[in-house]
Amino acid sequence: MAAISGRPITIEVRSARHSQMINITAAVAAKVPDAYQGICHLFCLHTTAGLTINENADPDVVTDLLAELDRLVPWRQPHFRHGEGNSAAHVKAMLTGASVTVPVADGRLQLGVWQGIYFCEFDGPRNRTVALQLIPEPAP
Repeated sequence: MAAISGRPITIEVRSARHSQMINITAAVAAKVPDAYQGICHLFCLHTTAGLTINENADPDVVTDLLAELDRLVPWRQPHFRHGEGNSAAHVKAMLTGASVTVPVADGRLQLGVWQGIYFCEFDGPRNRTVALQLIPEPAP
């Protein structure tokens, strides 16, 4: 069960490829208590990965998104100076963002019919961590 107005809990994510979008919607939903009302805030604890909400019905969307990010920010750029050689991953993480917030009603994430929550890996494969914090609806 997730922390409610207390310390966040974590969701562990294992990426299998260098660049990957992993649907974590079910893992997040499993942490929300029945009948819970409020918001669910997720935060990525890494600088070469991110979080986003996008379509979860057609896997080609994920393929297209990763391909477009690779086109926009190729792995090797002559102007990159970072010694670890993963500057492209840092840029992609900045583009996707480090957090998402989803309303929760009656213990259910209020996502659209085609929406899913994705962990975006840009420097894998790795073991990763997402912090989850539930913030309750204010009392009436």
